Amino acid sequence: MPKLNMLFLSCAAALSLPVAADEVKHFQSFAGYTGLINTPNAEVMDSGVVDFGYNNQLDFQGQRYMDGHNFIVSAGLFEGFEVSGQVASNSMHDNMFYSEGRGQTRDLSFNAKYQIPYIPQDWLSVAIGMKDMGGAANNYKTIYAVASKELWDFRFSAGVGASDRKTGQMDGAFAGIEWQPFKWFSVLTEYDSEAVNAAARLTIPKEWLYDIGEITLTSRFYSNTELSEDTSNYWGINFTLPLSDELGYQQPVKAAPNVQNNTANVPVATKGAASINPDAVKIQTPNDYTLPTVKPEARTTAKITNNTEQQAELSQLNSQSVTLKLALVEDGFENVSVAFNNNNQLFVKFENSIFNRNDIDALGLVLGRVAELITLEGVEFSVQLNKYDLALLNVVGTVDNYKEFITNNISPDLLITLGAALEPNGLVWVGTTDTSSPYFKPRLTIAPTISNTYATELGVFDYSAAIRADLEVPLWQGGGIILGGQVNVANSDDYAENKPFKNYRKETQFDRALFYQTFELPFGFYNQTQVGYIKDFYDYRGISNETAWLSDAGRHKVSFKFGSFQYQDYRGSRSYQMFNYQYNWVEQDITLHAQAGDFWYEDSGYKLESRFWFGDSYLAVFFEDSSAQRAGAAISIPLSPRKDMSVTRFGQVKGNEAYRHSIGTQVGKSRNQLVFNQLYAPSSIVGLDKTFFNQGRLSSDYVYKHLPRLKEVYLKYR
Repeated sequence: MPKLNMLFLSCAAALSLPVAADEVKHFQSFAGYTGLINTPNAEVMDSGVVDFGYNNQLDFQGQRYMDGHNFIVSAGLFEGFEVSGQVASNSMHDNMFYSEGRGQTRDLSFNAKYQIPYIPQDWLSVAIGMKDMGGAANNYKTIYAVASKELWDFRFSAGVGASDRKTGQMDGAFAGIEWQPFKWFSVLTEYDSEAVNAAARLTIPKEWLYDIGEITLTSRFYSNTELSEDTSNYWGINFTLPLSDELGYQQPVKAAPNVQNNTANVPVATKGAASINPDAVKIQTPNDYTLPTVKPEARTTAKITNNTEQQAELSQLNSQSVTLKLALVEDGFENVSVAFNNNNQLFVKFENSIFNRNDIDALGLVLGRVAELITLEGVEFSVQLNKYDLALLNVVGTVDNYKEFITNNISPDLLITLGAALEPNGLVWVGTTDTSSPYFKPRLTIAPTISNTYATELGVFDYSAAIRADLEVPLWQGGGIILGGQVNVANSDDYAENKPFKNYRKETQFDRALFYQTFELPFGFYNQTQVGYIKDFYDYRGISNETAWLSDAGRHKVSFKFGSFQYQDYRGSRSYQMFNYQYNWVEQDITLHAQAGDFWYEDSGYKLESRFWFGDSYLAVFFEDSSAQRAGAAISIPLSPRKDMSVTRFGQVKGNEAYRHSIGTQVGKSRNQLVFNQLYAPSSIVGLDKTFFNQGRLSSDYVYKHLPRLKEVYLKYR
C-alpha cells in the first residue's frame, strides 16, 4: 500500500504542474489501447497509423492471468480517435468441441478511445475509452477516463475505470508512470486497480527498417498480482507503420496574392477551397474560342511585324506541343491528344493506365509536364482525363500561373469540372493517337484472395488462400472483355475436404468471362452493362447493369445496380438489385456509404460504412443488418507500386490497387455465430467505381483538397 500511495501522489503532483515537457513517445499496451502494460494513458495513435501487436499475457475470461495469445490490430482513424480489434485465446488450433479444447477461451473484441480536444497541450491530456464494445459476449467490457501529463522524460497518468472482471483490473482508480531516458528505451510502472506491475520497452527505430515502420519489444518483468500462473515475465512485440507516405509530404499551399484581371480583383482558390472565380480563367464559353475577325485594312509595317511575331509564337507553340505529346507518351499515358490554336490555347486529352492507385497522380504529372515544356507566355491550357474515350474530369488554367505553383508553392488558379471540356475553336492537332491507343492491349491483374475466419471454436485463424488473375482487354470506346480465374495455394485444416469450412474454400477454377460496355450519359450519368459467364459454386450466365449519377463537384454519388443470372445445368436463377449512396467529405478525407437492396443469396437488408482515407489506403467501420446484425472493420491497401509499368503492345501486368480485408462480429445476440457472404453480390475487375470513378474519389473538390499531391508527383517522376 505505501508503494501504491506513492504512485498516486506522484501522478497527482505531476498532473498539477504547468511545466512544458519533452516529447515522450506513446505505444500500445497489452490490453489493446495506447498505454502502459494493463492501463491506458491519455494519448492516442496518430491519424493514419496502424499497429500490429502480439503478447502472451492472457486475461482468461477476466478471472486470472495465464500464458496464452493476444493478437491486436490498432489504428488511428482520425485526430484524437483510435480503434482496435483483439483476439484472445488459450491455444491456436485446439478444437473447443473436443476434449483438447474444453474449458478454453477464444474471444474477439473491439476497443475505442477518444482524446478530449480543446485542452491546451501544456496543461494535460484527457481521454475516455471503452474495451470490448458491442459484441455478443462481452468478457472484458471496461469503460474508463484517464488524464496524462508529460514532464521532462516522464509521463504521469491517472484515471478511473469500471469493469466486471473478477481480476479487478481497471475496476476503480489506476495510475502509471512512464520514464523514457532514451528514444529507444522506456521503463514503465503502474497500478491497474488490482496489482502493481513493471515493464521495460525497447524500440527498433524505422531508420533501421528502411523507413517502413518501427518494432517495439515489451517485457513485463514484475507484478505483485496473486491471480497469475507466472508472475515473472510476460512479453509482447508490436510493429507500427503509417498507412500512407502521403502523410509525410503534404505541405500547406500558400494563398496567392490578389491579381488584376482587367479592372476587377480576382480571388484565388486556396487549398481545400472548391469555389473559384470564373473570370480568372478565360476558357469557359464558346465565345471565348471564336477566332478574331480580321478587318480588311491596309497592311502597314507594324501589322506585318505583328503577324511575323504571331507566326513565330505559333511555330514555337507547335514545336512545344509536339515535345509535350512525346513526353506524355514516354511517361506511359495512353490515347494522348495535344492541340493548340492561334489564341494561345492548349488542349490536352489523355488516359491514365500507370497511376492506377489514384488518378490525381496522373493529373499532377500531366499538368507538371505542361508547365515544364510550354514556355511561351500567356498560354491557357485545358487538360482532360479520359478512360476508354469517356470523359471523366478536366482542368483549366494558365501555364504561367501553374508554374508559380510548382516553383513557389503558390495556390494555382484552376477551374476543375467533371466530364468533358469545351474544345476551343480552330484547334490544330499534333500527330495521331495510334501509337498510344489503349485498345486490344491486355491488362493482367494478379492479387491474393482469401476466405477466412477469426477466433472460432475451431481455431484462432482458419483460411483458404488463392492467387487470382483477371485479364481485361479494352476493345473500343467504353467496351471490352474480362476473363478471370484463381489457383488455390494453401488451406488450413478446417478448409480441407469434409471439414467444416470446405464449402467456402477458394477452389482452383475459371470463374469469369464477361463483356462490358460503358456509356457516358448527359447530366452526370454513367451506365455500364456486363454480360456473360460467372461461377459462384455453380455455373451461371446472365447480365448485370449499373447506372450511377455524380453531382457537379463529385461530392454525391447515387447508383442502382441489378443482376439476373440463370444456372446452366438445371432450372434455377440468382438475382440482386441494390441502391447505393456515397457522400465524399473531402475536407476530412472521409467517404460515407449506404447500401440497401436484395442480394445474391436471397437475403435483404442494408449496410452503412465510413471510410477514413490515408493516401490511397483506407480504414473502414461498418454495420449491416440482414439475416444477422454485424459490425466490424475493414482495411484497403494497394498491392501495387505507385506507378505501374507502362502498357506495351503485349499488355501490362499489375497488382491490385485496392485490396480489401475485413473482420466482423455479430451484435445484438447472446451468441456470436459465424455469418458468411451476407449482403453479397458478385463483381468483376471492371466497374464504374473502381475503373472510372477513382474508387469514389472522382471529384473536383478532391483535387482542390490535394493540390500538394499534384506538385509532389510531378517533382518525383519528372
